[in-house]
Amino acid sequence: MAFRKLEIIEPILKAVAAEGYTIPTPIQQQAIPLVLQRKDLLGCAQTGTGKTAAFAIPILQVLHEQKPLAAGIKVLILTPTRELAIQIDESFAAYGRYTGIRHTVVFGGVSQQNQTNALRRGVDVLVATPGRLLDLMSQGFVHLDKLQIFVLDEADRMLDMGFIHDVKKIIAKLPAKRQTLFFSATMPPEIQKLANVLLTHPAKVEVTPPSSTVDKIGQSLYHVGKMEKPELLLHLLENKEIKTALVFTRTKHGADKVVKILQRNNIRAAAIHGNKSQNARQGALTDFKNGTLRVLVATDIAARGIDIDELAYVINYDLPNVPETYVHRIGRTGRAGNIGIAISFCSAEERTELKDIQKLIGKTIPVIHEHPFAANAHVAAPAPVARQQQSSKPRRNFNSQAGNGQRRNYGAQRSR
Repeated sequence: MAFRKLEIIEPILKAVAAEGYTIPTPIQQQAIPLVLQRKDLLGCAQTGTGKTAAFAIPILQVLHEQKPLAAGIKVLILTPTRELAIQIDESFAAYGRYTGIRHTVVFGGVSQQNQTNALRRGVDVLVATPGRLLDLMSQGFVHLDKLQIFVLDEADRMLDMGFIHDVKKIIAKLPAKRQTLFFSATMPPEIQKLANVLLTHPAKVEVTPPSSTVDKIGQSLYHVGKMEKPELLLHLLENKEIKTALVFTRTKHGADKVVKILQRNNIRAAAIHGNKSQNARQGALTDFKNGTLRVLVATDIAARGIDIDELAYVINYDLPNVPETYVHRIGRTGRAGNIGIAISFCSAEERTELKDIQKLIGKTIPVIHEHPFAANAHVAAPAPVARQQQSSKPRRNFNSQAGNGQRRNYGAQRSR
Protein backbone atom coordinates (compact mmCIF):
# COMPACT_ATOMS: atom_id res chain seq x y z
CA MET A 1 0.00 0.00 0.00
CA ALA A 2 1.31 3.44 -0.95
CA PHE A 3 0.92 6.51 1.26
CA ARG A 4 -1.42 8.01 -1.37
CA LYS A 5 -3.99 5.28 -0.66
CA LEU A 6 -4.30 6.53 2.92
CA GLU A 7 -5.96 9.70 1.54
CA ILE A 8 -3.11 11.94 2.63
CA ILE A 9 -3.20 15.42 1.16
CA GLU A 10 -0.76 16.49 -1.52
CA PRO A 11 1.46 18.87 0.53
CA ILE A 12 2.23 16.08 3.00
CA LEU A 13 2.62 13.42 0.31
CA LYS A 14 5.19 15.66 -1.37
CA ALA A 15 7.13 16.04 1.90
CA VAL A 16 6.96 12.32 2.68
CA ALA A 17 8.27 11.50 -0.79
CA ALA A 18 11.13 13.95 -0.29
CA GLU A 19 12.08 11.96 2.84
CA GLY A 20 12.30 8.83 0.69
CA TYR A 21 9.20 7.13 2.12
CA THR A 22 6.94 5.29 -0.31
CA ILE A 23 5.27 2.44 1.60
CA PRO A 24 3.82 3.07 5.07
CA THR A 25 4.80 0.74 7.90
CA PRO A 26 2.10 -1.45 9.48
CA ILE A 27 1.47 0.96 12.34
CA GLN A 28 1.22 3.86 9.88
CA GLN A 29 -1.26 1.93 7.72
CA GLN A 30 -3.46 1.26 10.74
CA ALA A 31 -3.09 4.46 12.75
CA ILE A 32 -3.24 7.21 10.12
CA PRO A 33 -6.86 6.57 9.03
CA LEU A 34 -7.99 6.31 12.67
CA VAL A 35 -6.36 9.60 13.66
CA LEU A 36 -7.88 11.29 10.60
CA GLN A 37 -11.28 10.02 11.78
CA ARG A 38 -10.54 11.87 15.05
CA LYS A 39 -10.70 8.73 17.17
CA ASP A 40 -8.80 8.22 20.41
CA LEU A 41 -5.98 5.74 19.83
CA LEU A 42 -4.14 3.24 22.01
CA GLY A 43 -0.94 2.24 20.20
CA CYS A 44 1.22 -0.64 21.40
CA ALA A 45 4.37 -0.50 19.35
CA GLN A 46 8.02 -0.97 20.13
CA THR A 47 10.71 1.36 18.90
CA GLY A 48 11.60 1.35 15.20
CA THR A 49 8.08 0.70 13.90
CA GLY A 50 7.52 4.16 12.39
CA LYS A 51 5.37 5.37 15.28
CA THR A 52 6.24 9.09 15.03
CA ALA A 53 5.06 9.37 11.44
CA ALA A 54 1.94 7.41 12.39
CA PHE A 55 0.72 10.34 14.48
CA ALA A 56 2.63 13.29 12.97
CA ILE A 57 1.33 12.87 9.41
CA PRO A 58 -2.40 12.76 10.27
CA ILE A 59 -2.07 15.53 12.89
CA LEU A 60 -0.51 17.82 10.27
CA GLN A 61 -3.36 16.97 7.89
CA VAL A 62 -6.04 17.68 10.50
CA LEU A 63 -4.52 21.10 11.20
CA HIS A 64 -3.95 21.93 7.52
CA GLU A 65 -7.60 21.27 6.74
CA GLN A 66 -8.64 23.77 9.46
CA LYS A 67 -6.77 26.70 7.91
CA PRO A 68 -6.78 29.54 8.66
CA LEU A 69 -5.85 28.51 12.16
CA ALA A 70 -6.83 30.52 15.22
CA ALA A 71 -4.17 31.46 17.78
CA GLY A 72 -3.23 28.97 20.47
CA ILE A 73 -1.60 25.57 20.90
CA LYS A 74 -3.75 22.95 19.17
CA VAL A 75 -1.53 19.89 19.66
CA LEU A 76 0.63 18.84 22.61
CA ILE A 77 3.04 15.93 22.29
CA LEU A 78 4.52 14.83 25.61
CA THR A 79 7.62 12.65 25.51
CA PRO A 80 10.14 11.56 28.17
CA THR A 81 13.55 12.62 26.83
CA ARG A 82 15.12 15.65 25.23
CA GLU A 83 16.54 13.63 22.35
CA LEU A 84 13.19 12.12 21.48
CA ALA A 85 11.46 15.49 21.76
CA ILE A 86 13.96 17.00 19.32
CA GLN A 87 13.51 14.15 16.86
CA ILE A 88 9.71 14.41 16.97
CA ASP A 89 9.94 18.15 16.30
CA GLU A 90 12.30 17.43 13.39
CA SER A 91 9.73 14.98 12.03
CA PHE A 92 7.03 17.66 12.12
CA ALA A 93 9.39 19.98 10.29
CA ALA A 94 10.08 17.35 7.61
CA TYR A 95 6.52 16.12 7.03
CA GLY A 96 4.95 19.55 7.42
CA ARG A 97 7.39 21.60 5.36
CA TYR A 98 4.70 22.49 2.78
CA THR A 99 1.82 22.99 5.22
CA GLY A 100 2.79 26.15 7.08
CA ILE A 101 1.99 24.52 10.43
CA ARG A 102 4.02 26.17 13.20
CA HIS A 103 5.71 23.95 15.75
CA THR A 104 8.39 24.11 18.42
CA VAL A 105 10.02 21.94 21.07
CA VAL A 106 10.69 22.67 24.74
CA PHE A 107 12.91 20.67 27.10
CA GLY A 108 15.06 21.20 30.16
CA GLY A 109 18.81 21.43 30.56
CA VAL A 110 19.14 24.57 28.41
CA SER A 111 18.15 28.22 28.69
CA GLN A 112 14.44 28.72 28.15
CA GLN A 113 14.81 32.03 26.28
CA ASN A 114 14.71 30.66 22.72
CA GLN A 115 11.82 28.44 23.70
CA THR A 116 9.78 31.25 25.24
CA ASN A 117 10.50 33.46 22.22
CA ALA A 118 9.06 30.80 19.94
CA LEU A 119 6.01 30.42 22.18
CA ARG A 120 5.41 34.19 22.12
CA ARG A 121 5.45 34.13 18.31
CA GLY A 122 2.76 31.47 18.41
CA VAL A 123 2.81 27.75 17.65
CA ASP A 124 0.23 25.20 16.57
CA VAL A 125 2.13 22.09 17.70
CA LEU A 126 4.17 21.90 20.90
CA VAL A 127 6.53 18.99 21.62
CA ALA A 128 7.64 18.91 25.24
CA THR A 129 9.25 17.01 28.08
CA PRO A 130 7.23 17.04 31.32
CA GLY A 131 9.49 19.07 33.62
CA ARG A 132 10.13 22.00 31.30
CA LEU A 133 6.48 22.08 30.23
CA LEU A 134 5.29 22.39 33.83
CA ASP A 135 7.84 25.18 34.42
CA LEU A 136 6.63 27.13 31.39
CA MET A 137 2.99 26.59 32.32
CA SER A 138 3.61 27.92 35.83
CA GLN A 139 5.31 31.00 34.33
CA GLY A 140 2.36 31.66 32.04
CA PHE A 141 4.14 30.93 28.75
CA VAL A 142 2.04 27.87 27.86
CA HIS A 143 -1.75 27.83 27.76
CA LEU A 144 -3.57 24.66 26.75
CA ASP A 145 -7.19 25.86 26.71
CA LYS A 146 -7.31 25.67 22.87
CA LEU A 147 -5.87 22.15 22.74
CA GLN A 148 -7.49 19.73 20.30
CA ILE A 149 -5.09 16.77 20.27
CA PHE A 150 -2.93 15.34 23.06
CA VAL A 151 -0.24 12.75 22.32
CA LEU A 152 1.40 10.84 25.16
CA ASP A 153 4.44 9.09 23.69
CA GLU A 154 6.61 6.42 25.36
CA ALA A 155 4.23 6.19 28.31
CA ASP A 156 6.05 3.22 29.84
CA ARG A 157 9.33 5.14 29.82
CA MET A 158 7.58 8.04 31.54
CA LEU A 159 6.80 5.59 34.34
CA ASP A 160 10.35 4.19 34.39
CA MET A 161 11.86 7.67 34.66
CA GLY A 162 9.57 8.78 37.48
CA PHE A 163 7.64 11.31 35.38
CA ILE A 164 4.22 9.81 35.86
CA HIS A 165 3.20 12.34 38.55
CA ASP A 166 4.27 15.25 36.32
CA VAL A 167 2.27 13.71 33.48
CA LYS A 168 -0.82 13.54 35.68
CA LYS A 169 -0.41 17.21 36.65
CA ILE A 170 -0.28 18.17 32.96
CA ILE A 171 -3.29 16.01 32.09
CA ALA A 172 -5.30 17.80 34.78
CA LYS A 173 -4.80 21.08 32.86
CA LEU A 174 -6.04 19.73 29.51
CA PRO A 175 -9.51 20.46 28.09
CA ALA A 176 -11.92 17.59 28.72
CA LYS A 177 -12.97 17.58 25.07
CA ARG A 178 -9.97 16.53 23.02
CA GLN A 179 -8.55 13.69 20.93
CA THR A 180 -5.94 11.60 22.76
CA LEU A 181 -3.30 9.38 21.20
CA PHE A 182 -1.53 7.12 23.69
CA PHE A 183 1.60 5.15 22.76
CA SER A 184 3.54 2.67 24.85
CA ALA A 185 5.86 -0.21 24.02
CA THR A 186 4.72 -2.15 27.09
CA MET A 187 1.55 -1.99 29.15
CA PRO A 188 2.29 -2.49 32.86
CA PRO A 189 -0.75 -2.13 35.17
CA GLU A 190 -0.16 1.53 36.06
CA ILE A 191 0.14 2.49 32.38
CA GLN A 192 -3.00 0.54 31.51
CA LYS A 193 -4.81 2.36 34.32
CA LEU A 194 -3.63 5.73 32.95
CA ALA A 195 -4.76 4.78 29.45
CA ASN A 196 -8.20 3.86 30.78
CA VAL A 197 -8.54 7.32 32.35
CA LEU A 198 -7.25 9.24 29.33
CA LEU A 199 -8.96 7.50 26.43
CA THR A 200 -12.60 7.42 25.35
CA HIS A 201 -13.64 4.33 23.37
CA PRO A 202 -10.17 4.11 21.80
CA ALA A 203 -9.22 2.22 18.69
CA LYS A 204 -6.32 -0.10 19.40
CA VAL A 205 -3.30 -0.58 17.18
CA GLU A 206 -0.76 -3.22 18.09
CA VAL A 207 2.23 -3.82 15.87
CA THR A 208 4.65 -6.54 16.90
CA PRO A 209 3.74 -7.76 20.39
CA PRO A 210 5.28 -5.27 22.87
CA SER A 211 7.56 -7.83 24.50
CA SER A 212 8.84 -9.48 21.33
CA THR A 213 12.01 -8.76 19.37
CA VAL A 214 12.15 -7.92 15.71
CA ASP A 215 12.81 -11.15 13.81
CA LYS A 216 15.18 -9.59 11.31
CA ILE A 217 17.64 -8.59 14.06
CA GLY A 218 20.42 -11.16 14.37
CA GLN A 219 21.09 -11.80 18.06
CA SER A 220 24.19 -13.38 19.59
CA LEU A 221 25.58 -13.85 23.09
CA TYR A 222 29.13 -13.91 24.42
CA HIS A 223 29.77 -15.37 27.86
CA VAL A 224 32.71 -13.42 29.26
CA GLY A 225 34.29 -12.62 32.61
CA LYS A 226 33.21 -9.24 33.95
CA MET A 227 36.79 -7.95 34.01
CA GLU A 228 37.39 -9.03 30.41
CA LYS A 229 34.46 -7.21 28.85
CA PRO A 230 36.70 -4.32 27.71
CA GLU A 231 39.02 -6.75 25.93
CA LEU A 232 36.13 -8.52 24.23
CA LEU A 233 34.69 -5.20 23.04
CA LEU A 234 38.02 -4.17 21.53
CA HIS A 235 38.38 -7.62 19.97
CA LEU A 236 34.99 -7.27 18.26
CA LEU A 237 35.79 -3.76 17.05
CA GLU A 238 38.79 -5.15 15.16
CA ASN A 239 36.14 -6.20 12.64
CA LYS A 240 36.14 -3.38 10.09
CA GLU A 241 32.62 -4.31 9.02
CA ILE A 242 31.45 -2.69 12.27
CA LYS A 243 31.59 0.84 10.95
CA THR A 244 29.49 2.21 13.82
CA ALA A 245 28.13 0.63 16.99
CA LEU A 246 25.80 1.73 19.76
CA VAL A 247 27.05 0.29 23.06
CA PHE A 248 24.78 0.08 26.11
CA THR A 249 26.01 0.18 29.69
CA ARG A 250 23.93 -0.01 32.84
CA THR A 251 25.36 3.11 34.53
CA LYS A 252 26.63 6.57 33.65
CA HIS A 253 29.97 5.80 35.27
CA GLY A 254 30.23 2.63 33.23
CA ALA A 255 29.55 4.54 30.01
CA ASP A 256 32.32 7.05 30.73
CA LYS A 257 34.71 4.24 31.63
CA VAL A 258 34.10 2.40 28.36
CA VAL A 259 34.63 5.60 26.37
CA LYS A 260 38.02 6.19 28.04
CA ILE A 261 39.12 2.65 27.21
CA LEU A 262 38.08 3.03 23.58
CA GLN A 263 39.75 6.41 23.21
CA ARG A 264 43.01 5.07 24.68
CA ASN A 265 42.93 2.44 21.97
CA ASN A 266 42.39 5.01 19.20
CA ILE A 267 38.71 4.34 18.66
CA ARG A 268 36.58 7.46 18.29
CA ALA A 269 33.88 7.27 20.96
CA ALA A 270 31.64 9.42 23.14
CA ALA A 271 29.05 8.84 25.85
CA ILE A 272 25.53 10.15 26.28
CA HIS A 273 23.77 9.98 29.62
CA GLY A 274 21.89 12.11 32.11
CA ASN A 275 25.00 13.83 33.50
CA LYS A 276 25.97 15.21 30.10
CA SER A 277 24.74 18.64 29.06
CA GLN A 278 22.13 18.86 26.31
CA ASN A 279 24.70 20.35 23.92
CA ALA A 280 27.17 17.56 24.65
CA ARG A 281 24.53 14.88 24.13
CA GLN A 282 23.23 16.40 20.92
CA GLY A 283 26.77 16.96 19.63
CA ALA A 284 27.73 13.34 20.30
CA LEU A 285 24.59 12.10 18.59
CA THR A 286 25.23 14.31 15.55
CA ASP A 287 28.85 13.14 15.31
CA PHE A 288 27.69 9.53 15.55
CA LYS A 289 25.11 9.99 12.81
CA ASN A 290 27.58 11.60 10.41
CA GLY A 291 30.31 9.02 11.08
CA THR A 292 32.73 11.23 13.00
CA LEU A 293 32.31 8.86 15.96
CA ARG A 294 32.58 5.12 15.48
CA VAL A 295 31.09 4.17 18.87
CA LEU A 296 28.37 5.83 20.90
CA VAL A 297 28.12 4.56 24.49
CA ALA A 298 24.76 5.16 26.11
CA THR A 299 22.62 4.49 29.14
CA ASP A 300 19.04 3.44 28.52
CA ILE A 301 17.35 6.69 29.46
CA ALA A 302 19.55 8.83 27.20
CA ALA A 303 19.25 6.37 24.30
CA ARG A 304 15.47 6.56 24.00
CA GLY A 305 15.80 9.39 21.47
CA ILE A 306 18.30 7.65 19.19
CA ASP A 307 16.70 7.02 15.81
CA ILE A 308 19.24 6.12 13.13
CA ASP A 309 18.06 4.14 10.11
CA GLU A 310 21.55 2.99 9.11
CA LEU A 311 22.63 1.71 12.53
CA ALA A 312 23.62 -1.94 12.05
CA TYR A 313 25.19 -2.91 15.39
CA VAL A 314 23.97 -2.69 18.97
CA ILE A 315 26.21 -4.11 21.71
CA ASN A 316 24.89 -4.81 25.19
CA TYR A 317 28.08 -4.35 27.18
CA ASP A 318 25.96 -4.82 30.32
CA LEU A 319 22.68 -6.70 30.33
CA PRO A 320 19.78 -4.59 31.59
CA ASN A 321 18.05 -5.24 34.90
CA VAL A 322 14.61 -4.99 33.28
CA PRO A 323 14.14 -7.56 30.49
CA GLU A 324 11.83 -5.29 28.43
CA THR A 325 14.74 -2.87 28.16
CA TYR A 326 16.60 -5.46 26.10
CA VAL A 327 13.83 -5.25 23.49
CA HIS A 328 14.07 -1.46 23.39
CA ARG A 329 17.85 -1.57 23.08
CA ILE A 330 18.09 -3.96 20.18
CA GLY A 331 15.20 -2.17 18.48
CA ARG A 332 17.63 0.69 17.79
CA THR A 333 18.98 -1.41 14.92
CA GLY A 334 17.25 -3.18 12.03
CA ARG A 335 15.26 -0.08 11.09
CA ALA A 336 13.78 1.03 7.78
CA GLY A 337 14.25 -2.40 6.24
CA ASN A 338 17.94 -2.61 7.11
CA ILE A 339 19.73 -5.56 8.67
CA GLY A 340 20.37 -5.32 12.40
CA ILE A 341 22.81 -7.19 14.61
CA ALA A 342 22.55 -7.26 18.41
CA ILE A 343 25.51 -8.59 20.41
CA SER A 344 25.27 -9.14 24.16
CA PHE A 345 27.94 -9.76 26.79
CA CYS A 346 26.98 -11.88 29.78
CA SER A 347 29.18 -12.26 32.84
CA ALA A 348 28.61 -14.83 35.56
CA GLU A 349 26.95 -12.11 37.65
CA GLU A 350 24.36 -11.47 34.90
CA ARG A 351 22.96 -14.96 34.43
CA THR A 352 19.69 -14.06 36.14
CA GLU A 353 19.18 -11.11 33.80
CA LEU A 354 19.89 -13.34 30.81
CA LYS A 355 17.36 -15.91 31.97
CA ASP A 356 14.69 -13.22 32.37
CA ILE A 357 15.41 -11.77 28.91
CA GLN A 358 15.20 -15.13 27.18
CA LYS A 359 11.96 -15.90 29.00
CA LEU A 360 10.48 -12.59 27.84
CA ILE A 361 11.45 -12.91 24.18
CA GLY A 362 10.55 -16.58 24.08
CA LYS A 363 13.80 -17.75 22.57
CA THR A 364 17.35 -18.70 23.48
CA ILE A 365 19.92 -16.22 22.21
CA PRO A 366 22.58 -18.09 20.19
CA VAL A 367 25.90 -18.31 22.05
CA ILE A 368 29.25 -17.63 20.38
CA HIS A 369 31.61 -20.11 22.05
CA GLU A 370 34.77 -19.40 20.06
CA HIS A 371 36.37 -16.19 21.27
CA PRO A 372 39.64 -15.40 23.06
CA PHE A 373 38.05 -14.74 26.47
CA ALA A 374 35.70 -17.70 26.76
CA ALA A 375 37.92 -19.58 29.24
CA ASN A 376 36.97 -17.39 32.20
CA ALA A 377 33.39 -16.70 31.18
CA HIS A 378 31.78 -18.53 34.09
CA VAL A 379 34.14 -17.31 36.79
CA ALA A 380 32.48 -14.59 38.85
CA ALA A 381 35.62 -12.60 39.73
CA PRO A 382 38.77 -14.06 38.16
CA ALA A 383 42.13 -12.85 39.39
CA PRO A 384 44.24 -10.92 36.88
CA VAL A 385 47.08 -13.46 37.06
CA ALA A 386 44.74 -16.31 36.21
CA ARG A 387 43.47 -14.43 33.16
CA GLN A 388 46.97 -13.78 31.92
CA GLN A 389 47.89 -17.43 32.22
CA GLN A 390 44.78 -18.63 30.40
CA SER A 391 44.66 -16.13 27.59
CA SER A 392 47.34 -15.60 25.00
CA LYS A 393 45.56 -12.54 23.61
CA PRO A 394 47.85 -9.45 23.65
CA ARG A 395 46.99 -6.95 26.34
CA ARG A 396 45.22 -3.75 25.39
CA ASN A 397 45.87 -0.20 26.41
CA PHE A 398 43.26 0.08 29.16
CA ASN A 399 45.31 2.33 31.39
CA SER A 400 48.44 4.31 30.70
CA GLN A 401 50.43 6.11 33.36
CA ALA A 402 52.12 9.33 32.37
CA GLY A 403 55.87 9.13 32.26
CA ASN A 404 56.48 5.39 32.17
CA GLY A 405 55.27 4.67 28.63
CA GLN A 406 54.02 1.25 29.74
CA ARG A 407 50.71 -0.39 28.93
CA ARG A 408 48.78 -1.98 31.74
CA ASN A 409 45.81 -4.24 31.35
CA TYR A 410 42.41 -3.37 32.76
CA GLY A 411 42.47 -6.19 35.29
CA ALA A 412 45.77 -5.04 36.76
CA GLN A 413 44.40 -1.53 37.08
CA ARG A 414 41.44 -2.81 39.07
CA SER A 415 43.52 -5.02 41.35
CA ARG A 416 45.65 -2.24 42.76
